[in-house]
Amino acid sequence: MQKVIVTGSAGFIGFHLTKRLLNMGFEVVGLDNLNDYYSLNLKYARLAETGIYAPGETMFNGGENRHYEPLAFNQLVQSVSHKNYKFIRLNLEDKAGINELFASEQFDYVVHLAAQAGVRYSIDNPDAYIQSNIVGTFNILEACRHHPVKHLIYASSSSVYGDNATVPFSVDARVDSPVSLYAATKKSNELMAYTYSHLYNIRTTGLRFFTVYGSWGRPDMSPILFADAIISQAPLKVFNNGNMSRDFTHVSDIAEGIVRAMTAFSDEKPCYRLFNIGNGQPVNLLCFIETIEAALGSKAQKIMMPMQPGDVHQTWADTANLQAFTGFKPKTRLEDGIAEFVAWYKLFFDI
Repeated sequence: MQKVIVTGSAGFIGFHLTKRLLNMGFEVVGLDNLNDYYSLNLKYARLAETGIYAPGETMFNGGENRHYEPLAFNQLVQSVSHKNYKFIRLNLEDKAGINELFASEQFDYVVHLAAQAGVRYSIDNPDAYIQSNIVGTFNILEACRHHPVKHLIYASSSSVYGDNATVPFSVDARVDSPVSLYAATKKSNELMAYTYSHLYNIRTTGLRFFTVYGSWGRPDMSPILFADAIISQAPLKVFNNGNMSRDFTHVSDIAEGIVRAMTAFSDEKPCYRLFNIGNGQPVNLLCFIETIEAALGSKAQKIMMPMQPGDVHQTWADTANLQAFTGFKPKTRLEDGIAEFVAWYKLFFDI
């Protein structure tokens, strides 16, 4: 049985990928530090979906105000529902702990998704991004160097393109003008991976994610923010007066694309690859809001706002090289993806 470590497994994409890998029969070790950037309740709920419970829990009872004892650091926890899944709470900055985990588990694949997320948050909290995204990724690369793996997949971001006017965005485009520290750390990760691939023959693949949406998403992301405002009839801030577009990509397609990229590689050495992973079809922000309105059966009270620092006008992925190499092409229509998200949203938040 092939063994995979998924960093950020209690996160949005990491949770969906972990479930996909478990269903495919991989042995999976999930890693997350369970920080409080957003609701810990949501993170523990994701873990409970895969059979990892906080101390004293036998099932997830829901509710934003529930009480639980947090999982301890540096202890592997066995899933009660998946014999091929274990989880460890561990900081990426803990180099000794990361190295010890790699030495003991001997992974075949590494999918490194853990990072401090959020473009706007990086403006006021830069230290978190340097520690998690730069130091943390360095520790993962070092662990792969000293405990060789078949393939390292790591998360980059469409934010590296900045406010690029040439669309669709190509991985061959220059990306040396980031407009946020978050974007700068992601570009740094790509450079670090290239260096380690070149120096130590580590097979690495970077995936530049385009705007991901779907069930179990982060509460600071647009789908939940928009749905909350629509349901409560609170003012919904629409930045740049709605004159923005994003390459919205459903999380199920993202998880499938990661698996395809992880298992599809050539024998060339050193092997460094970089792909866009998106829907390849940008959607206007107002159209996205209207799709959520239709699914919820209610209209938003929109307030038009100016452009925010760190934002870009549009994203649009050129995914031709990913499709050619892996045969992967996203297939989820926006209406279907939003319907899936809204169904989960109503159930989870008891609406």
